[in-house]
Amino acid sequence: MASDSGKNKELKDTLMEKRIITSPNAPAPIGPYSQAVLVNNSTLYCSGQIAINPKTGELVQETLEAETRQVMENIKAVLAEADMDLGHVIKTSIFLSDMSLFAEVNGIYAQYFTSDFPARETVAVKELPKSVNVEISVVAVK
Repeated sequence: MASDSGKNKELKDTLMEKRIITSPNAPAPIGPYSQAVLVNNSTLYCSGQIAINPKTGELVQETLEAETRQVMENIKAVLAEADMDLGHVIKTSIFLSDMSLFAEVNGIYAQYFTSDFPARETVAVKELPKSVNVEISVVAVK
């Protein structure tokens, strides 16, 4: 049994290269997770970003627009650390504290993604980390 387990690990190691991506221009994780994971130097899985200003560590929540823009800027910073930009994004997941925020968040989102739109879902959830209004995660491919 132990040898089968070792063979499986060897096979996994030869099939998948995983690199943790950390940007000093995005907020540090607030839990046991990475900002992003780059697989086989091609697919980037970005953890959800909330509106924490990476310079101050403070939440940006003066307005929903400011909050959403900070989330998008944090995503851009993580993508840049992996030598990618928003044009590489193929999938987004938007989490809102209330669906009534959809139109305004969607309008700001549309200023960042202007063509060749990524696939996406938007859902309202009961609560988000630090009681924010919006969290967005992305998957990007080189």
